[in-house]
Amino acid sequence: MRILRNVFRILIGLIFIFSGFVKGIDPLGTVFRMDDYFNAFNLSWATHFSLYLTILLCILEFTLGISLLFNLWLRKTVWLLLPMMFFFTILTFFDAVFNIVPDCGCFGDALKLTNIQTFIKNLVLISLVIPIFTWRKMYKSVLPSYGDLSVLIVVAMLFASLSVYCYIHLPLIDFMGWKVGKQVNKTATLPVQFYVTYKNKNTGKEKEFRAPDYPWNDSVWLSTWIFKRQRVVDPNINQGLVLRVEDMQGNDYTSDVLNNPGYQFILVAYDLSQTHTEGFNRVLPFYKKVTQEGHSFICLTSSVGDDIRKFRLAHGTAFDYYNSDDVVLKTMVRSNPGMILLKNGKVLAKWGWRDFPDYEVVKTRYLIK
Repeated sequence: MRILRNVFRILIGLIFIFSGFVKGIDPLGTVFRMDDYFNAFNLSWATHFSLYLTILLCILEFTLGISLLFNLWLRKTVWLLLPMMFFFTILTFFDAVFNIVPDCGCFGDALKLTNIQTFIKNLVLISLVIPIFTWRKMYKSVLPSYGDLSVLIVVAMLFASLSVYCYIHLPLIDFMGWKVGKQVNKTATLPVQFYVTYKNKNTGKEKEFRAPDYPWNDSVWLSTWIFKRQRVVDPNINQGLVLRVEDMQGNDYTSDVLNNPGYQFILVAYDLSQTHTEGFNRVLPFYKKVTQEGHSFICLTSSVGDDIRKFRLAHGTAFDYYNSDDVVLKTMVRSNPGMILLKNGKVLAKWGWRDFPDYEVVKTRYLIK
């Protein structure tokens, strides 16, 4: 029984540490998920507190994981662990039934689960947490109570610092499709597969074949089997990125941007009304040097034409603006604004607005000529 108690404790601890870590190093991504929930429940006023709640939740989750893994102050922390698991199990139940939000983000962007998978995952977790709560008095720490608490406070403070750092700059580990080194203009497609189902006229038995691997030219076989339905499997659906770059008139420039054989700088500002204008002030000298040397520089935003024109006049930005979906822009770089450097469709670098570099530094590092 002692072994079982420790297995449950360590397993839940590792899961909580992983979950808290992958969300904590990408706090802005978790904020977007939390905003989805608030908007779904008509609590849009609460989105003003999403960042603080996100960091607090990630700290709590990670610290509870450390408490479980190392058996620190466990008799006390399980009183937070159990109601927390009940809350999220109920929430994900409604998610699974009513599809309140498409992605709960319980493991950030590191591991994607459907709403049903998330609910099943929480059922399994709570089935392990309840025994841990029941056995709470049997867990003995090697440290005195104040020692356990001191360690957990230090862990919480360090993790809070890490999470805030990743918010101010960019996630230390990028789980997104636009991470550095990623080829974002892949055009190769996998073959579409066709499956046909035939039913035996005598027995009623149905059998599926992958086309054309079935006896379609056997008249004897066809006399006893009748076609029922066809199924198409396209492995290219939902693969890759869905970025679409359009000008103000709706003309498609996606290929020009992603397949640019030269150096392509993209300033991403998913919402101009919420962007940090200081970032635009910092990038203007950079933009002038980029264009003077013949490289392409554009801004992608989801803001509409009138808002773009007003913003351009207010801040004196002469570069070209193009439209794209805000959800896609948020996955490109976790900063508003942020900047990406592409070459031949490959992501060479990314910067948050607080870390916009000097052009000479970029030129030297990436051998821009």
